[in-house]
Amino acid sequence: MNLNLPEKIVSNLPPALDKPLTQQGVQAKTAAGTFKIHRFELNGGRRHGVEMLVVDSGAVRAAILPTRGMSLWRAHMDGVDCSWRSPVDGPVHPTWVPVSEPSGLGWLDGFDELLVRCGLRNFGAPDFAANGQMQYPLHGRIGNLPADELSLDIDTEHSLLHVRGRVVESRFLQFDLQLNVAYTFAFGQPTIEVTDRVKNASANPGSMQMLYHINVGQPLLESGSQLHLGAKRIVARNARAAQGLKQWNVYDGPTTGYEEQVYFSKSAADAKGWATALLTSKSAAQGFAVHYNTSTLPFFTQWKNTVARADGYVTGIEPGTGFPNPRSFEQTKGRVVQLAGGAEQVFQLKLEGIGQPTRVQQLVAAIGQIRGAADALLAENDSDWCAPPK
Repeated sequence: MNLNLPEKIVSNLPPALDKPLTQQGVQAKTAAGTFKIHRFELNGGRRHGVEMLVVDSGAVRAAILPTRGMSLWRAHMDGVDCSWRSPVDGPVHPTWVPVSEPSGLGWLDGFDELLVRCGLRNFGAPDFAANGQMQYPLHGRIGNLPADELSLDIDTEHSLLHVRGRVVESRFLQFDLQLNVAYTFAFGQPTIEVTDRVKNASANPGSMQMLYHINVGQPLLESGSQLHLGAKRIVARNARAAQGLKQWNVYDGPTTGYEEQVYFSKSAADAKGWATALLTSKSAAQGFAVHYNTSTLPFFTQWKNTVARADGYVTGIEPGTGFPNPRSFEQTKGRVVQLAGGAEQVFQLKLEGIGQPTRVQQLVAAIGQIRGAADALLAENDSDWCAPPK
């Protein structure tokens, strides 16, 4: 059953997701319970004009940003705050994000989501031609392009709500990539399923990259938090990361002046081809898991950025088609996805907030079984995975 989108409520500030919303929105009854959906248009400052869709599925309250590439802004899942607090203080309208500025770093002006897609033509570090001209900006354009279609669909029998949107990255006679997003909420379940389809709508061959930049901060991230990963090999991106290689999976508390550390791995999957990355609190009483299909997301990046809270204390849990090097480097290593005219690639993830220690323990054991008894092999560098510093 299709639902009409609720009428927009103009709001100066984004809604708080740690408490029930008071505004009247659309309610959709299902066999298991009633979904609540609210549609906001924010006003004032850099967030002016940003559209936000808030979904309450009983165990999850989440905010989706159609204006910002269908990003997932924040979420409370199973009583756990799974988001972070960026000093950018968004959500920021794409008008104020200079993605193509000469430095290639303009993307950072709008960065504050729980899940932001990086692509579609490129992700990773900015890529420059020999003459210094920027060819590809940091993390691409898709996260700062608005959806031109948005719809809701309810499965009353199975108690599912689907939020769908389409975002297009195209240029006449150059490329035409279409991202079709579907978020699926199951009533009463602390999960959000993500199914993305990227289509090369051109008749000509094309190429693409995709990285899911999934970001978590306090309160879940703290001194002593750990990342559990099924990878059999962990590679430090650079000399700075190599300094902390032996403690790659353990996090510091907020640290003024901390310089980021990044680690690369190839994901180890279960019998169905799925891998899991699990971030746990120090006590392992709570966690946040990213489950993802490795058939199209075979690589994984861990971003440790445990700076002072005021500067954006956060870690990135990032499945991708490759590693966040300049696109030209990834191209030479065969990690850019080639799409024939009219072809598409499907990406699948499931986000899970975990408020029960028994579920944390279950996932830790499952990940350990995939990895095996031996510790991960640690490497300070890999010339096939890590672009040389410039």
